[in-house]
Amino acid sequence: MKPLIALLFASLMLTSCSVQPEPKLRALIVDGQNNHNVWPKSTFMMKAYLEATGRFEVEIQRSATTWKGDKWLPSYPLTTQAPTTDLPEPQLDPDFHPNFSDYDVVISNFGWKAASWPEATKKDFETYIANGGGLVVIHAANNSFPEWDAFNKMIGVGGWGGRNEKSGPTVYYNNAGELVRDTSPGGAGHHGPQHDYQVTTRAPEHPIMQGIPAVWLHTQDELYDHLKGPAENMTILATAYSSPEFKGTDRHEPALMALDFGKGRIFHSILGHDDYSFACVGFITTFTRGTEWAATGKVTIPVPADFPTAAKASPRPFEGP
Repeated sequence: MKPLIALLFASLMLTSCSVQPEPKLRALIVDGQNNHNVWPKSTFMMKAYLEATGRFEVEIQRSATTWKGDKWLPSYPLTTQAPTTDLPEPQLDPDFHPNFSDYDVVISNFGWKAASWPEATKKDFETYIANGGGLVVIHAANNSFPEWDAFNKMIGVGGWGGRNEKSGPTVYYNNAGELVRDTSPGGAGHHGPQHDYQVTTRAPEHPIMQGIPAVWLHTQDELYDHLKGPAENMTILATAYSSPEFKGTDRHEPALMALDFGKGRIFHSILGHDDYSFACVGFITTFTRGTEWAATGKVTIPVPADFPTAAKASPRPFEGP
């Protein structure tokens, strides 16, 4: 009997060892310069959403700006509160240089008019992504860095900042369901008044979108249109109809995108203008699943039972710091 007992003990030990939890993915949120005053709170909302999945440990690194052009202002405190007064015009922070290789994925919560990163930081970031790092770009982060060619390739399409037809085509689905790459002249970036709008899945087999309804109602948000860029190695995961009723284009604009840059993966979402937009379960779910995919190429985070339907939005109150 002793050999049998020993065999059973060894089997139990092997089973115990085999169910050890996977190490958590390391995520870095970078922010500090954004024209949307919600950015301090939205950074903490995204941090909380990622950590609630049990898959991530999350750090924040914040770029500094200047006060009078000759004195560096310390990084804005890591709080959820928006600045009580306008921060000065963003200037390049020569000390902003995260060690990107320490992380599986970087989430950008920068915005329009964010100052350029130092050249060494940009070069290291390009290498990080090309060698297999992950990037997540949220809402106004696609407005950033119009002069940075590699970043424009990473995000596929972007808005504002002087982008135009020279930046690349406008990409959308027309009302006949055809994918269009429009090279017409004109500026990039526009949105009408905020409203609830439907999001339509276009790539149901992609890991991020598996199990996501074909159509779901997103809570009040801006709906970006006329985004332009290289649009290389880009899969449109979902679109949103830009209705003329809300000063839109009468087209189905890219809302969620997946891209490759070298060996790296990028998840790009136009969603997330204000805290009520971030609180949508559709945003939370696609953001966390998109971040996991950008980090690993796979998705294990489930679609929750309270995911919105085609007719009903599903906000989830944020109870964070």
